[in-house]
Amino acid sequence: MAKKYSETHQVPSYNCDTMKNIKIPTMVRMLITISGAQSQSLGVSDDFVGSFNLGWIIIQHDVFIKRLPQSGEKITLTTEAESYNRFFCYRNFWIHDEAGNECVLMKTTFALMDLVERKMGSVLDEIIAPFESEKIKRVKRAEKIHSLEKLEGEKAYAVRYYDIDGNKHVNNSVYLDWMMDAFDFNFLSNHIPETISIKFNKEMRYGDVAKSQWQKDGLNSIHQIVSGDTVNAEANVKWVETN
Repeated sequence: MAKKYSETHQVPSYNCDTMKNIKIPTMVRMLITISGAQSQSLGVSDDFVGSFNLGWIIIQHDVFIKRLPQSGEKITLTTEAESYNRFFCYRNFWIHDEAGNECVLMKTTFALMDLVERKMGSVLDEIIAPFESEKIKRVKRAEKIHSLEKLEGEKAYAVRYYDIDGNKHVNNSVYLDWMMDAFDFNFLSNHIPETISIKFNKEMRYGDVAKSQWQKDGLNSIHQIVSGDTVNAEANVKWVETN
């Protein structure tokens, strides 16, 4: 059985939107942060992983939202490095409220990137063993992501210094920020995502220019982040009305 790790947090108002719901990119960033805290506690911190010239990268998030935590609420964040194979690691994240009700489930596929060659590396036993994850041979199937078929709108963003993380590329939560920003105040203040599947295809670096492109069919939207002719990230979102 893989080891679990939990932390309790109180949601600060500055991490919430105008409806007092936690911001989606912030929520994902908080969940990813506790995976780093677990790694640190097990002696396999980012510095340890970096000693092999490797760094963790995220391939895909699949997020299932029952309700979003709100400003001032006490929540428990939990993670478990469930299983792995030669190239991929599969980790689950949960958010529970004070009563123990599940608010959010996120399933994430990780890989290790060779920081010198900038390509995917193999999962090393020295890195994964402390988590006591199940070793599997198969590649687990993530949620299918449908690609953009009809461009309905786009916004451009220059990659800033504070968009860059320790791997020297755009942090995964920034792509979500650009995608959520696709829609106007009225839509976002009356809708929240119920499911989000986002796949990261190609890293972006400081100085790149990103275009957030989208199409929407009712309460379903398709997003992509492109730079030049490259599709760097793709996502499907199912929305629900809040009023």
